[in-house]
Amino acid sequence: MELNVLEETKTKLVVEVKGEDSTLMNVLRKELYNDKDVKAAAYSIKHPSIGVPALIVETTGKSPRDAITDALKRLKKNLADLDKKIAKEL
Repeated sequence: MELNVLEETKTKLVVEVKGEDSTLMNVLRKELYNDKDVKAAAYSIKHPSIGVPALIVETTGKSPRDAITDALKRLKKNLADLDKKIAKEL
């Protein structure tokens, strides 16, 4: 995965995420909305087969980088919990 910042202000970040597709972008976008400081979270891919996703995050004061980091931490914890539950059932 390679990140390329396209635009950054105090409350907005647009970053290309090379090597990823809609799978990660959609989960991350949804998790970002669990943060009360996230005003908008979206992604775009100009071409579904060869395009590079661009993640767009706007906040109400919190650093967009912090919002993304926090969302990724929550996703990591949720996936670890799910892994434990699945292992317990098998």
